[in-house]
Amino acid sequence: MGILSRTSYVIRSKINSILNRAEDPTETLDYSYEQMRDQLQEVKRGIADLTTQKKRLEMQKRRLEENVEKHNEQARTAVQQDREDLARRALEKKKTKMNQIEDLDRQISELQSQQDSLIEQKDELQARIEEFRTKKETMKARYEAAEASSTVSEAMTATGEEFEDVGRAIERAEEQTEDMEARSAALDELHESGAFDNVLSDKDSIDRELEELSTDSGVEAELETLKSDVGAEGSESEPEPATEPDVEADVDESELEDLEADVDDSEVEAELAELKDEESS
Repeated sequence: MGILSRTSYVIRSKINSILNRAEDPTETLDYSYEQMRDQLQEVKRGIADLTTQKKRLEMQKRRLEENVEKHNEQARTAVQQDREDLARRALEKKKTKMNQIEDLDRQISELQSQQDSLIEQKDELQARIEEFRTKKETMKARYEAAEASSTVSEAMTATGEEFEDVGRAIERAEEQTEDMEARSAALDELHESGAFDNVLSDKDSIDRELEELSTDSGVEAELETLKSDVGAEGSESEPEPATEPDVEADVDESELEDLEADVDDSEVEAELAELKDEESS
């Protein structure tokens, strides 16, 4: 194969491939159906033209038959009038017209045969067109169903470029969301652990805990004071109960004095010194 032949072959194959990709089967089927219908119309027009020619010959034949009858009457009249010459001439014309009628009969018969043949071909072509139309509609329905199924499959499997872009966008959004959630959780954890202490403050976590304890103790002391005040106000408003004789009160005070005398002041001083040592440590 020469260079030109190979080049021509490659070009034809490329063009054929492009045409195959650009071809729409439904449009091709519709075009073929229209072509067949055009052929049927051509056959019908041919039958109509042939029938018209046959009718013209038949009309011409009827006129000749009328002339034959006319010449026959002329010959009879001439014989009655003893004009044999006129009768002969009339019979000659009659014979000529009859020969023409025979020729027309032959032509009409041929045209009739052609007409019958064309009508049979027309009926066969029309039947084939109807059959092709049924197949065409079936093929179009199958193609459209297959095309719709392919489109849905591409959408479901995300094989298209747009769906791939959407998938990548979703992945990026998920990654960014997870990173943000992780960062937020890490900041909360660091804040709770005290890692974000104020750099301008010289207090550490122990100082803050002691401040919280002192604040709590101050609140508790103030609460106890309020309770004492409320209790004192309540006792003043209540009626005084009946008191025992003064002798019993004197006994109680004397007993308390004896208990206080029994307490060793050295033990108290020792315990107080121990508390001070604990506070200083």
